[in-house]
Amino acid sequence: QVQLVEPGGGLVQAGGSLRLSCAGSGRTFMRYAMGWFRRAPGQERESVAAISWRGVRTSFAESVRGRFAISRNSALNTVYLQMNSLKPEDTAVYYCSASRRDPGGSTLQDYEYDFWGQGTQVTISS
Repeated sequence: QVQLVEPGGGLVQAGGSLRLSCAGSGRTFMRYAMGWFRRAPGQERESVAAISWRGVRTSFAESVRGRFAISRNSALNTVYLQMNSLKPEDTAVYYCSASRRDPGGSTLQDYEYDFWGQGTQVTISS
């Protein structure tokens, strides 16, 4: 079993930056591909970014490409989502997730992910 904790989140003005982190437990955690997803009020969950277990492959949703970056630190069992040039439409609950099915990939399909964090609120004010 993998447990994921996202201690980040917060309120930021439009144009600002915020970094989310996701700490995972378990010896095999860093062998999983990792993803970030988000759910805005009244909307379905959507993909944001993903990274392969070695960090070689990354994928981004079109809405965040060029503004967000995803990275991981194996020594700290942590995955990061650096969010720049934030917009009010980035407001959502952000979830990190772990996929053991294709660790070498960076899929943005949520059904490929096996474990999920509890989510953290990100609010962007205009």
